[in-house]
Amino acid sequence: MPAPSLVILTGAGISAESGLATFRDAGGLWSRVRIEDVATPEAFARDPARVHGFYNARREQLADPAVQPNAAHRALAELDARWPGDFLLVTQNVDDLHDRAGSKRLLHMHGELRKARCTRCAAVTPWAGDLSTTTSCPACGGAGGMRPHVVWFGEIPLEMDRIAAALDECDIFAAIGTSGLVHPAAGFVAEVAHRARTVELNVDRTDGTRLFDEARHGKATDTVPRFVADLLAAT
Repeated sequence: MPAPSLVILTGAGISAESGLATFRDAGGLWSRVRIEDVATPEAFARDPARVHGFYNARREQLADPAVQPNAAHRALAELDARWPGDFLLVTQNVDDLHDRAGSKRLLHMHGELRKARCTRCAAVTPWAGDLSTTTSCPACGGAGGMRPHVVWFGEIPLEMDRIAAALDECDIFAAIGTSGLVHPAAGFVAEVAHRARTVELNVDRTDGTRLFDEARHGKATDTVPRFVADLLAAT
């Protein structure tokens, strides 16, 4: 009998123990800066320097040697490597901690902080340093058209067709460290609830906890390794 098809969704909560700020919790990023000022296409058109400054600071934080994959990231990389059936790890996070932990069957639906995109030629380029309003595109040479390769509010997340196909086939769906408030990801559990086993892993209850068959609450570095161990033991 083939192994169940597995889709895992992760949000900012999985990276909190690595030292990266969440968004909607008390003290999170959106309590200190307005979404409308730094995370929309309109904000970038109105004040690109401010938007670049916000993402440059986040990129700098991600480069801090103290920010490393934690036990939850590593457990999901092990699950990826050992799971014998279909598997897709979908992250809402723009950090690269899943990548550094070794996850391979991975999709960044909201883009990647360490990449830049040219608004002129659409080329996507690895990017570790700062961006500014005068940065030139390595692909086309045009200056002033580079933006963070992240999905802003009002934009369509990346690879939604691939995600939809995986959700259509999945037997087990787990959401880890997500607020359950940001769509379309917040709607994934409702899409599969009629036929898949659904599990929420979060530090506390969320508005969406009631939609899941099972909820495991606690620190991601505790709950995720145990969840992965249970899945692997059952295969």
